[in-house]
Amino acid sequence: MKVVILAGGYGTRISEESAVRPKPLVEIGGRPILWHIMKIYSTFGLNDFVICCGYKGHMIKTYFADYAFHNASVTFDLAANQMHLHESCVEPWKVTLVDTGDETMTGGRLKRIRRWLQGTFCLTYGDGVSDVNIAELIEFHRRERTLATVTAVRQPGRFGALALKPGEDRVQGFREKSVHDGVLINGGFFVLEPEVLDYIEGDQTVFEREPLQQLASEGRLSAYHHPGFWQNMDTLHDKNLLEQLWATHNAPWQIWRNLTAPVLPFAAARQAQVAGGAV
Repeated sequence: MKVVILAGGYGTRISEESAVRPKPLVEIGGRPILWHIMKIYSTFGLNDFVICCGYKGHMIKTYFADYAFHNASVTFDLAANQMHLHESCVEPWKVTLVDTGDETMTGGRLKRIRRWLQGTFCLTYGDGVSDVNIAELIEFHRRERTLATVTAVRQPGRFGALALKPGEDRVQGFREKSVHDGVLINGGFFVLEPEVLDYIEGDQTVFEREPLQQLASEGRLSAYHHPGFWQNMDTLHDKNLLEQLWATHNAPWQIWRNLTAPVLPFAAARQAQVAGGAV
């Protein structure tokens, strides 16, 4: 199963950082928040990523091009003009980086990567972390048999609010820019079927508006309730909060330290192939 990460926005609310690098490369604890997000999925055996690049996307490509080099011992044989990497401790990630345009909206970015999406896939934003159980999220999506599942979290303020019937898991509406505190909001961490892409018209389609609204009106959008930790990095204040949690060894999203995290069966097979050198 592929994991799609939206990483192409300008990050204007955190311009102190995004003026020099794309927001997904803003560091928490010395690692880009993009790395933290990928580690969350990798904990559950999901290691095949498609990253939708845009603003300063070349910097994300450079980061992954140099990733193995920066995480290995290295010998330079200057006379022979050769370089040898030793003991490269890197994750078993396959990362596809796609330039989806600087001005493209979230839905348009998804539409542009359609060729890489053959089956059910995960989707999230390149600026939010959580201790959400990805295995349970995917299982919930399969039980619901809807085209889309969104992770619903509680957070006051300026995000897309979900309207749910009491005691039910089907989304009745999707409201952007809520000013009410304590409502359930879109926390990202979607599970989607490829048919969702048919709801996207083009580059200027905002995924969180018409596509999700239509899916909700048709009863094809489910909400997975996550009562645990969720935090996006929208502002410098958010970044500082995440930094403090990491520095004090109190980062709830660092679930990869929990060796009992369940690996999805299909992902376990993929890991065995990688370990055995089959792929």
